[in-house]
Amino acid sequence: MPLARRSGGGCRLNWPLIYLISEWVIRIVAVPIVLRRRGPSAATSWLLVIFFLPWFGFVLYVLIGENRLPRRRIDRQALAATRQRILASLSAQSPHVVHPELTPAQSTLVHLVERLGDKPILGGNDSEVFTHTDEMVERLIEDIDAATDHIHLLFYIIADDATGHRITGALARAVERGVKCRVLADHVGSWQFFKRLAPQMRSQGIELYAMLPVNLFRRTLARMDLRNHRKIAVFDGRVAYAGSQNLVNADYGTKDLVWHDMMVRLTGPIVLQLQSVFVEDWFAETEELLGDDRYFPDSQVQGEVVVQSLPSGPTFPTGNYQRMVVAAIYAATEQVTITSPYLVPDAPFLQAMETAVLRGVRVSVIVPARCDQVLVGAAARGYYEALLTAGVRLYRHQHGLLHAKTMSIDDQVALVGSGNFDIRSFYLNFELNLLVYGPVVTRALREAQEGYLAESIELTLDEWRQRPWYKDILDNSAKLLSPLL
Repeated sequence: MPLARRSGGGCRLNWPLIYLISEWVIRIVAVPIVLRRRGPSAATSWLLVIFFLPWFGFVLYVLIGENRLPRRRIDRQALAATRQRILASLSAQSPHVVHPELTPAQSTLVHLVERLGDKPILGGNDSEVFTHTDEMVERLIEDIDAATDHIHLLFYIIADDATGHRITGALARAVERGVKCRVLADHVGSWQFFKRLAPQMRSQGIELYAMLPVNLFRRTLARMDLRNHRKIAVFDGRVAYAGSQNLVNADYGTKDLVWHDMMVRLTGPIVLQLQSVFVEDWFAETEELLGDDRYFPDSQVQGEVVVQSLPSGPTFPTGNYQRMVVAAIYAATEQVTITSPYLVPDAPFLQAMETAVLRGVRVSVIVPARCDQVLVGAAARGYYEALLTAGVRLYRHQHGLLHAKTMSIDDQVALVGSGNFDIRSFYLNFELNLLVYGPVVTRALREAQEGYLAESIELTLDEWRQRPWYKDILDNSAKLLSPLL
């Protein structure tokens, strides 16, 4: 069939045939590109989409198919990271570096996390755990009002709501006292904030920048859905916060659901590790390197909590957060309890949980009964049967939206931070998680997890297999797309 037809005195292009040929060109060209740049499961998912919907798949791959950053940003991030490695090497010689009494497997985990994130394990810290949104916001505002030199806030979402306005007001008061206020917020997560509150904050003297800015007319990212999902606050280099909570109302984005988060307030040597993460992200967005001693004051012993931080994201070795989670599960001998709003495991994570059950470890996973992300929730449900068949205890939290991202291991190791237990947090988002050793914080985390369990209903394999057949098809179809999510 010719590409053009003669009609009257001229030629008319055969558009249906051209379109058909273009689809096959996309399919053929996509194979080597996708296979070279993606892992097996992600490559399979992308090729399925491109094979059945070539033009849609092509456009989607251009937008979100490459989990890499532009060269200019990579160079900036690398420069800041080099400085942070120098700081880390100095902190490794700090008197606050400790060697707690751990099992051989847990000691291996400590060394692995240090290699993955260039952050040594530090003792001499004190902590306060918050599981209620309003209580954390009140304490945060108290620390804003008490700051004397600088305030650094880095959050995925700062909302244009009552909480956002209260934070803005507290920062404005701090500026009037002569305190330097710097704020980073993710451009996508906080898009309403940048339209409404940000201009007012800048006029008040607050330095404010969007992280990973998205501009459809000026391509700044190789993949527009690479986001900075971290939640960090640092005050005077002496006090820091990290965890899962954004600066939002407890009922953010919902009418009848209250968010359940976990944040940890820290004092002691670990604060400087979190400060270094903020400094690196600040430089990546502004090219201003905050290297003065005022940002890294000498640390003092504040308590007995032993902590290690792990920043992760596209600029770190592939999947360093995922490797830490998998290694922690393999280190367990008695118990693993996980809470996550989004549970979309990759193969190594799923296998680690299955293997732990076979070793006699009690593995429990708590997820919200209702998910605020429809497609992600469906993909997560696509893994439920495999988890239940393997012997993992699966609980669905009934009250509000469980948003805390936590893991406890043998009542001796606790993980809390911004990272979900899903493919996006493992490989795509910039995350910040804390690994806490010993019973002090772990006990508080376990109490919170037990509270979530008391508000949950356990899901059994028999019950799950009785659901309607069409739901099974929908969930498993979404599961096929999980490497894309």
